[in-house]
Amino acid sequence: MSSLDAAALQVLLARLAGVAEEMSAVLRRAAFSPNIKERADCSAAVFTAAGELLAQAENIPVHLGSMPASVAAAIERFDGGAALSPGDQVMLNDPFEGGTHLNDITVVAPCFVDGEIIGWVANRAHHADVGGAAPGSMPAHATTIFEEGLIIPPLKVTAESAQLLVANSRTPAERRGDLDAQIGANKVGLARLAALAAARTPFAEVLDYGERRMRAALAELPDGSWTFEDVVDSFGPAASQRVPSRIVVRVEVAGNEISFDFTGTDPQRPGNVNAVEAVTTSAVVFALRSVLDPTIPANGGALRPVRVLAPAGTIVNAQAPAAVGAGNVEVSQRVADVCLGALAQALPDGVGAASQGTMNNVLIGGDGWVYYETVGGGQGGRWFAPGMSGVHTVMTNTKNTPVEALERAFPLRVLRQRLRRGSGGAGRFPGGEGIERDLQVLTEATLSLITERRVSRPWGLAGGEPGAVGENWLLPGGDQSRAEALPDKCTIQMRAGDVLRMLTPGGGGWGQIHVNQVGKLEM
Repeated sequence: MSSLDAAALQVLLARLAGVAEEMSAVLRRAAFSPNIKERADCSAAVFTAAGELLAQAENIPVHLGSMPASVAAAIERFDGGAALSPGDQVMLNDPFEGGTHLNDITVVAPCFVDGEIIGWVANRAHHADVGGAAPGSMPAHATTIFEEGLIIPPLKVTAESAQLLVANSRTPAERRGDLDAQIGANKVGLARLAALAAARTPFAEVLDYGERRMRAALAELPDGSWTFEDVVDSFGPAASQRVPSRIVVRVEVAGNEISFDFTGTDPQRPGNVNAVEAVTTSAVVFALRSVLDPTIPANGGALRPVRVLAPAGTIVNAQAPAAVGAGNVEVSQRVADVCLGALAQALPDGVGAASQGTMNNVLIGGDGWVYYETVGGGQGGRWFAPGMSGVHTVMTNTKNTPVEALERAFPLRVLRQRLRRGSGGAGRFPGGEGIERDLQVLTEATLSLITERRVSRPWGLAGGEPGAVGENWLLPGGDQSRAEALPDKCTIQMRAGDVLRMLTPGGGGWGQIHVNQVGKLEM
């Protein structure tokens, strides 16, 4: 029986979400790197004493859905928290111990009240460089995680462990500043959470409410099972690696419970297109909440009726020492796509067509600097409206780096950025348009591209047409007459004056366009 009435419960939900949102704001404002300060490539959340998710900020879906695994790893490593004291914080990035890929460093802190741990706060931030074989720590040619940078198991944040991170990065001052911002964000969260807990707030009721909401939404779905499959286009830059890998899901609804079974998905690859289980779970959570009701609280209780089966050793549950740099950013997109495609069969008028299906990762670095950005594209047409154009979609919720900030921080120049007209799939509600962007390097640099949907097209729904594939081009010296097509994944050297031209995919269209006998469109 709940001790809170409906109004008090909603106030508590809002206060917990406010803790996470304030942490996120502090992290962005204090961060050194444009990637966190400008692009907001970071996330924050609050957890119970047992490590269940209580509330999250509206940040990055692929971060948030996988963060409980990082908190669980920290709790396990430090004896349920017994080996920690007030003021201690733990950092980690090991994908096989609760992380996602090595760039995403999670900092976790226990919240003590009267000598007991009453909860945890955590934040995750994408550090632009943590070492590895290429600037940006996502080399396209990586076949093992050891090529992708520094691996950090759950460690207490100390001067020595922080120095270990700093010493392994091409941008040490930026790393130190971003890590300090993460520590500061957690300190703010701890103070706010402790104030709530001191009033003997019944956090368990938040989780029970999330479970009730999810079960009620699932009960509205028809019972049955639906299968969908899609592909990631390649798993590396070599010709032998430019072959598709299948991701298959079977979604089954039974009463007020649901399962996502990825049996039949291809084995993990000798490239970096591998996701760990936490990433796959995050994509499932995103797809499900998007389709059912985005107002369902994003907490551990809401996940109690949800089962995810991701067979070990596949690209959706890769095992060490697989390279996983692109799993977090690209495989997560495709996992969400197949989940949405299956759910569309259960809810034909409640799921949009495929969005661009890639984060279009661009990593460029030179002497003492590293730039990282994901580039927006087209959202899939929806059953009630066209898709949005030039936006980040599905598993990413970052912003673009403003041109002024980019050009001030790096030896780069944006020569052109505009919508890619005609790239969205046709339909009653057409897909959104991709982006055309020309980016010039002003000094010698190393470029890595991790992109998708350069072969397969974002699919349409209900008779809508697919969106256009993306394209990557190198213009030596900026000369269009010498343009060279680049593969979807590559690591190459650029000379001063070279231009990277990227055309990002459009979204799929939703619904058929009918033409009557007098040639007028009927919507």
